[in-house]
Amino acid sequence: MKKDKKSKAIQVTACLLSLVIVWRYGTSLEGTEFSGGWLTGPLLDMKFLGSLLFALALLLSFFYQRIAAAIALIACLFCLPLFFYFAAPGPIRWVFRRAESSVPLRASFVWDNWTIMGIIVLTITAYLGVRDLLFAGKSRSRNSA
Repeated sequence: MKKDKKSKAIQVTACLLSLVIVWRYGTSLEGTEFSGGWLTGPLLDMKFLGSLLFALALLLSFFYQRIAAAIALIACLFCLPLFFYFAAPGPIRWVFRRAESSVPLRASFVWDNWTIMGIIVLTITAYLGVRDLLFAGKSRSRNSA
């Protein structure tokens, strides 16, 4: 029983931290010309949907841990591309060569503390989601047998 509460607390903390970082990171981009790009517009839309999913996962973590873990994992997959776009603009532009960018590329990789912290937190949250999906029911079945 203690393991369940600890696991739920870790999942709630990870979802809350991910939600705060994703919300803080994207609010300055909303309503700018960044939101109108053929690549960057969908990235912002995915980030918005991911933040809504993090809020849902946060609420569901108290009642349905495995469902919340799956939702948090999907939210991480929606939010990570925006962070990768800012951390590695060179490789992203190389992969998506659809059109010329109006802003010249200064560096292929950019070190920004918020971007790197976002990638790390989202990766940890995704790991916790996978772990909870795989092992959340195992502890209950061992204890009941």
